[in-house]
Amino acid sequence: MKQSRYILIGILLGMVLYKSEAVSWFRIYEMFHFQSFHMYGIIGSAVLTGIVLVQLIRQRHLKNLEGEEIVIKDKNKSVPRYLLGGFIFGMGWALAGACPAPMFILLGSGYTVFVVYLVMAMTGTYVYGLLRKRLPQ
Repeated sequence: MKQSRYILIGILLGMVLYKSEAVSWFRIYEMFHFQSFHMYGIIGSAVLTGIVLVQLIRQRHLKNLEGEEIVIKDKNKSVPRYLLGGFIFGMGWALAGACPAPMFILLGSGYTVFVVYLVMAMTGTYVYGLLRKRLPQ
């Protein structure tokens, strides 16, 4: 029963992303060709919201539903790993026309070709899990 709130939040996120056209291949194409601000506005507002929420969590020492304080650890600062990871993620996004979350939304919208992309994304995640200890982190 606890999982139902996450499912509801996921459904709500899917509806928002679908209605805002964030899952539209055309909008993603426009973004990668620097023809429209639409996707940059959505991504920028998500980043800004994340920054504000993380700062609120840290400053007010907020607690989770179990009553434990939420602790957000600092990330290791390593420019090469972020550049390489961002490049791989961006290339996959550009080739597929969608990043991972919208793949589920598009599949739910009836675009069954995204089954192939989801299988490949999950295969890539599995391979990463196998190679993680050998990769520079």
